[in-house]
Amino acid sequence: MTNFTHLDAAGHVHMVDVTHKQPTVRSATARGRVSCPPAVVAALRDQSVPKGDVLALARIAGIAGAKQCAQLLPLAHIIGVHAASVDLEITDEGVEITATVGTADRTGVEMEAFTAVSVAALAIVDMVKGIDKQVAIERIELVRKTGGKSGEWLRD
Repeated sequence: MTNFTHLDAAGHVHMVDVTHKQPTVRSATARGRVSCPPAVVAALRDQSVPKGDVLALARIAGIAGAKQCAQLLPLAHIIGVHAASVDLEITDEGVEITATVGTADRTGVEMEAFTAVSVAALAIVDMVKGIDKQVAIERIELVRKTGGKSGEWLRD
């Protein structure tokens, strides 16, 4: 396991040293979904959720989540989040979430994109759970990443 970059020669976890890397432009997009029963979907569509504007709050929460990634994940590097967008779409099954995060730094923003989707999803659940507790956060996955040593990656 010494080839795993987050382990030192003795097998102890450490934060990878990226100081020798040159900053490059990087981006990552992740997506996920909050599945919702019909009553929740109806309330989202007619904007009658008692707690207020769910999509606006989820969008802001997701962007804030991307910016706080390093405080949440012990081995994530503190990087400059130079761009972050969270797009939300109400469907018959719930809310589709897509987050894209960009930087010009020494390491990628995949975890920031994952965090943005996760926090946006949690915000949605918090806002609608009073209508019906049968909401669920579903598969959060990386869709695309660019920059860095591995270049561009796109989910099949």
